[in-house]
Amino acid sequence: MDLHLLFLSLGGILLVGLVTDELGRRTRLPRVTLLILFGVIIGPSGLNLLPDQFEEWYEILSATALTMVAFLLGSHLSLASLRRSGKVILVVSAVVVLLTAVIIWGGLIALGSSFLMAILLAGIGTATDPAASQDVIRQTGAKGPFAKALLGIVAIDDAWGLIVFSLLLVIAKAMSGGDFDDIIWNAVRELGGAVLVGGMIGFPASYLSGRIRPGEPMQLEAVGLVFLCAGFAIWLDVSFLLSGMIAGFIIVNLAHHHNRPFHEIEHIEWPFMVFFFVLAGASLQISGIADIGLVGMGYIAIRTLGRLIGGWIGCRLAGCPPCHKHWIGLALMPQAGVALGMALVALDHFPAIGDQLLAITIGTTVIFEIAGPILTLVALKKVGESR
Repeated sequence: MDLHLLFLSLGGILLVGLVTDELGRRTRLPRVTLLILFGVIIGPSGLNLLPDQFEEWYEILSATALTMVAFLLGSHLSLASLRRSGKVILVVSAVVVLLTAVIIWGGLIALGSSFLMAILLAGIGTATDPAASQDVIRQTGAKGPFAKALLGIVAIDDAWGLIVFSLLLVIAKAMSGGDFDDIIWNAVRELGGAVLVGGMIGFPASYLSGRIRPGEPMQLEAVGLVFLCAGFAIWLDVSFLLSGMIAGFIIVNLAHHHNRPFHEIEHIEWPFMVFFFVLAGASLQISGIADIGLVGMGYIAIRTLGRLIGGWIGCRLAGCPPCHKHWIGLALMPQAGVALGMALVALDHFPAIGDQLLAITIGTTVIFEIAGPILTLVALKKVGESR
C-alpha cells in the first residue's frame, strides 16, 4: 500500500467524521448513520475509493474500537448502579432476547420458511450493535433512567444473545441428526474464555492502574489495557466485546482509588469510532439487499415486532415507568457485526443453506444498521431524555 494513500485516506476519513459530527447536530440525524452511509458511498458498493488494503485495517480498527466500547459499557455496570436499576437491565434484556428469538422463529415458520432457516435466524436476530446505541446516547447528551437502562441492556444483550444462539444451534444440529458436542464445547469455550480474559486484565488493572498518577489511569495505561484485552481475546479466539465488558465491570467495581477509571478512553475513543463506522459501511454489501427475498423481508418485520413486544413485556415485568415500555424495544434495533459472526458460525455447520442465510443476514444488517440508530434517537426523544 502506498504510504501517501494511507495518510490521505486516514486524514480524509477523520475530517469527514468532523463534518459528520456537525451535520448530525444540525440535522438531528445520528452521526453513526451518516458515517455508515459515507462508508457505503466510498466503499465497493459505491464509488470504490478506498484502497483494497483497508480491509486489513478494518479488522484492527474494529477490534480496537469495540474493545473500547466494551470497557465503557462495563463501566455502566457498577454494583451501585445495578442495585438501583439492575432488575430493569437484567429482566428487560433477557425478555427482549428470548421473545425476539421465539417471535422470529414462529413468524418465519408461519411464512413458510424451513425449520432450520427459522431457528438459525431466530438466534441471529437477538444480536444488537452496542457501539451504535452508545454513540447515539452520547451524541444527544441523553441522561436519565431510560438512557442508563439502555446502556446497561446493550452491555449484556449480546451475552444473552450468544447463549441463546448457541442453544438454538445445538437444537438445529440435533434436529438435523448431527453430532452437537462440538457446538456445546465451543459455546462454553466462547463464554468461559471471555470471562477468563476479562479477569486476567480486570483484576490486576483494578489494583495497579491509576497508581502512578493518583486519581485516574493515564492515557498510556488506558490504551495499554484495551490493546492487551483485544490481543488476548483474539489470540484465544473469544469475543473481545464480552472480554472488554467483563474487564470494565471488574475495574469499575474494584478500583476504588479511581475517580473515573475510563476517562482517558473516552478522550481518545471517537477517532477510532469514526474509522470503525466508516469502514463498517464500506464493508457492507448493498447488493445483498436484493437477495433477501420474502424470508428476509419477513425477518425484518418480525424482528422489529419481537423487539417492540419484548421491550413492552420486559418493562412491565421490571416495573419501568409507563412511557419506557413503548420505546425501549425501538431503541434496541441496531444490528451489526455480532449478527454476521453468528451467520458465519452457522454457515460452517450448515453449508447447504449457508448462501441464503448469509445473504439474508448481510442484507438485513445493512437496513438495521442504517435505520436502527435513527429509531434509537426517536425513542430517546419520545421519553424526553434527548437534549
